[in-house]
Amino acid sequence: MNTEQIIHTFVEYFEERGHRRITGSTLLPPSGDPVLFTTSGMHPLTPYLEGRPHPLGRRLVNVQRCLRTTDLEEVGDATHLTVFEMLGTWSLGDYEGSSSLDWGFKLLTEGLGVDPDLLHATVFAGDDRTGPDTASQQVWQDLGVPVELTVEDNWWSNGPVGPCGPDSEIFLWSGDTPPRSTPTRDHRWVEVWNHVMMRHRRLEDGSLLPLPQRNVDTGLGVERLASLLQGKSSVFDCDVFDPWRRVVPDLWPLDEPSLRLVYDHVRSAVVVLGDGVRPANTGRGYVPRRLLRRVLTSLWRDDPSRSLGDLPGELFSHTLDHFRQDADPSDVRRLLLGEERRFGRLLERGRQVLARPRFRRTLTDEDFHYLHDTHGLPRDLVTSLRQE
Repeated sequence: MNTEQIIHTFVEYFEERGHRRITGSTLLPPSGDPVLFTTSGMHPLTPYLEGRPHPLGRRLVNVQRCLRTTDLEEVGDATHLTVFEMLGTWSLGDYEGSSSLDWGFKLLTEGLGVDPDLLHATVFAGDDRTGPDTASQQVWQDLGVPVELTVEDNWWSNGPVGPCGPDSEIFLWSGDTPPRSTPTRDHRWVEVWNHVMMRHRRLEDGSLLPLPQRNVDTGLGVERLASLLQGKSSVFDCDVFDPWRRVVPDLWPLDEPSLRLVYDHVRSAVVVLGDGVRPANTGRGYVPRRLLRRVLTSLWRDDPSRSLGDLPGELFSHTLDHFRQDADPSDVRRLLLGEERRFGRLLERGRQVLARPRFRRTLTDEDFHYLHDTHGLPRDLVTSLRQE
């Protein structure tokens, strides 16, 4: 089953159960939101989780593209991507978590063909603020799915303050042996679907207040699930990366970690630019700039003649089409090449500045501030140049 079939099956399943699909899945959060990018499917829905009536009703389903830079150093492993798609469902004061978990189990096993014996769940065990999630535990026991109780791993929040609550996570076994151990003890259990019983608001002092309504918020990563259903060992082997794997290894002979970084970062930069963001030295615009500089640093380490212009246009078109974006691929390519030229000039200037005697010693925070403010050299670039 390819990713488009997974998305269609998911949305149709929940539409049959009274959910209305939310349209619009830009990476850019609503006006006035302090975060730079949408990081989860629930992010744009925060006001409705806090009680505002949603125009489409109390049951919602969506496909949301998300961007997370907190996992940037983990990109290249089997499960992490910078830009990805999140399937989500919401009950805004309607049904309870037990219904959500039951539907989730049936969609995975009956709709998507997952062997029930390859599933494991985790459930909130309770702490000094709130009791254990016995309702979720009972659902899994009734369905015959093994359950592990945890505390920190099964409490979800969208930051230090705001909506939060206990969650129940569904894991799928990825090993080549029969399932063993539990999700917290064996990394071969891969989390695929999180069901949050969002009932509380956390205040600045850490205390909890009940929300005006009892919500359920779920999120399921498309690429992660696709890789597991397709029997692949990593998200980079699922079908959405087929065009990249056909082209890039022959174009640039890189090791596997470097190839994955190129796939992820160029693809992510294309999506960010496709949503109208333009490269800049600060804020939202620094994200595509940083991604492209990481790619170019990796490419030029062995061969300075390599260029993003070597990439065929089909990769840009495929990415924009997959994420349902209307941007012109040639415009995106032009922006990428402009960033490449700018970075090349910056590297040359950086090498000249760092060759000065005052910068040959161990650098202080004052030195880093000076290099950034006076010469436009960010700390991560300075560190990289000094390692050459």
